[in-house]
Amino acid sequence: MANTETALKEALTSIEGATGVALVDYTSGMALGTMGGSKTFDLNVAAAGNTDVIRAKMRTMEMLGLKSEIEDVLITLSDQYHLIRLLQGRGGNGLFLYLVLDSNRANLAMARHQLKRIEENLEV
Repeated sequence: MANTETALKEALTSIEGATGVALVDYTSGMALGTMGGSKTFDLNVAAAGNTDVIRAKMRTMEMLGLKSEIEDVLITLSDQYHLIRLLQGRGGNGLFLYLVLDSNRANLAMARHQLKRIEENLEV
């Protein structure tokens, strides 16, 4: 099992095209850990903003009566992918991994697979 810092470091170094990663509590909007980002891309601001995305999707699913669980949410920009993966299982309730990828260098299918593996090994 990996702790938060180890999991974030693994995501940033092993997922091709990764430029930033965060573990986020979507009940508070706070990033519990971040790695990467840049002067022009504040992961804490992005983490807080993406909590609104998750909350909106959960409200919509509730209004529609959907009982499925969200695995991940993908936002595609002209030069980036933003992948939000909700943590499942013990200790993961209310948390998500947020991964920013350079779309010119990333393999999205592989990134999703690797992020799922990292999530399964994460001990929160």
